[in-house]
This record gives sequence, C-alpha cells and structure tokens, in this order.
Amino acid sequence: MTQPAGVAPPIAAFFATIGFAALAICGFGFTSLLTDTDVIAAPGLGQGAGIVAMLLSAVAFAGTEYGAVRRARFPSAGWVMIATVAAYLAGIVFGGLVPGADVALSVSAAGEFSLSWYALVLAVTSAVAAWAGIALRRTRARRPEWPWEHEEEDE
Repeated sequence: MTQPAGVAPPIAAFFATIGFAALAICGFGFTSLLTDTDVIAAPGLGQGAGIVAMLLSAVAFAGTEYGAVRRARFPSAGWVMIATVAAYLAGIVFGGLVPGADVALSVSAAGEFSLSWYALVLAVTSAVAAWAGIALRRTRARRPEWPWEHEEEDE
C-alpha cells in the first residue's frame, strides 16, 4: 500500500490560509499592545480600511499559496509574502476610498503602514504560514497508528 505524497494541495492551502489570518491578527494585536499604536493610524479612514485590507490579503494569500503548494517549492513562499503584503496595501487604499475618504489620505495611510512594524509582522506571518503550507504538501509522514493496528502484520 503506497502512501500519498503529503496533504492534498487544496487542504494544505486552506490550513495555511487559516493559519496566516490567525497569526496576522494575533501579531497585529501584540504589536499594537507593545508599541501603543494603531495598525492603521489615519483619522478619517475608519475600520473599513483595515477590514478590507485583511480580507484582500487573505484572498491573495489563499490564491498564491494554492499555486505554491501545488509546486511544493519553498522559495515560492517569498512570492506569497510579496503578494500578500501588496494586497494588504491595496486593501488599505481601496477600503479607505469606499466610505469616501480622500485619495491622498488613503495612499498616505498605506505608505505609513508599509514603513511600520505591522508591515514586518504581516510579511513574516505570511512567509511562515506559506512555508508551513508547502511543508504540509511535501511531508512524507504517515498518519499516527496505535500499536494494535499492526497485529495482523506481525503474524
């Protein structure tokens, strides 16, 4: 009986995406707590910019991670990271424009974010989660088994 070559690509990408979102939100929370700053510190943008940015980055992560998992090459995690950060920045701009904020305010908020600790947290969490998804696909591990599951093989 041959074992599959790892976790199926859609499942690995799904788990990596959930892990990315959880790590990013947790990382943003701790960074905000430690630096005593807001993730997006632009009065007038509201919470919509952050929500749209996180949703857009998660969608970008999921799409690029699926491709990376299918190729199962660890350097692909870098491309996933770049796409995720770019999508978050685009999400800040788009999320700021939806409620009617000024274009310059939205773009400056994205620029400020890109130079903050939060951008580093986002980049690291997306790279780590992408790497973990690729590792899930590449693993050759077998499912855990109890000792009595091998009784018929011992005879």
